[in-house]
Amino acid sequence: MKNVIRTLLASLALGSLATAAEKWVPMFNGKDLTGWKSNVSSEDQPDQKAGVFTVKDGELVVHGGRAHLFYVGADGKAAFKNFEFKAKVKTTPGSNSGIYFHTVFEPKGWPSKGYECQVNATHSDAKKSGGLYAVADVMNTAPHKDNEWFDYGIKVEGKRIVITINGKVTTDWTQPDDWDPSKKLNNMPGRALGEGTIAIQGHDPNSEIHYKDIQIRALP
Repeated sequence: MKNVIRTLLASLALGSLATAAEKWVPMFNGKDLTGWKSNVSSEDQPDQKAGVFTVKDGELVVHGGRAHLFYVGADGKAAFKNFEFKAKVKTTPGSNSGIYFHTVFEPKGWPSKGYECQVNATHSDAKKSGGLYAVADVMNTAPHKDNEWFDYGIKVEGKRIVITINGKVTTDWTQPDDWDPSKKLNNMPGRALGEGTIAIQGHDPNSEIHYKDIQIRALP
């Protein structure tokens, strides 16, 4: 009987851990930018207004120029190492954006730390959605269409990065033990795994991208 009780308790404990590991946390409330912090690169675009990131009809709308919106969380210290991220995304014709991870807030410029997951169906950049920008790219043909919502997934475990579009794996890349981005990538010395937050990119004045149902869950 004691062995049966121990087994039941162990099963309950494992079940609780599994439930905790599977809990998705909403990052965007659909009403405002609570929990997010934007930078605006005035030195790059002097006439740019602060409204690159707006909320309309429950959607995060990215339009108006180059800027980045960093998830800081309720305490301003959000950081993730191993995690799963998911969001619904809609591109418009000729638009470009990106989702950074393992990055940190910077007041101007392109994020210098972490990796970027490309968001682009028909922008002139040949690197398309579902790729790990400049590291493991999806070239020329995007796995989705403009003006249609699609599911964007990112999973990081250890040194492995998996990106999915509509549930289909588009990138499965493991960072090598000897990875040195300062030698392998031009002008991207910070492209390496570590720990950090999520950032959404506003790319240029003519790009308009929509995001919603943005969620994340930490992994062991």
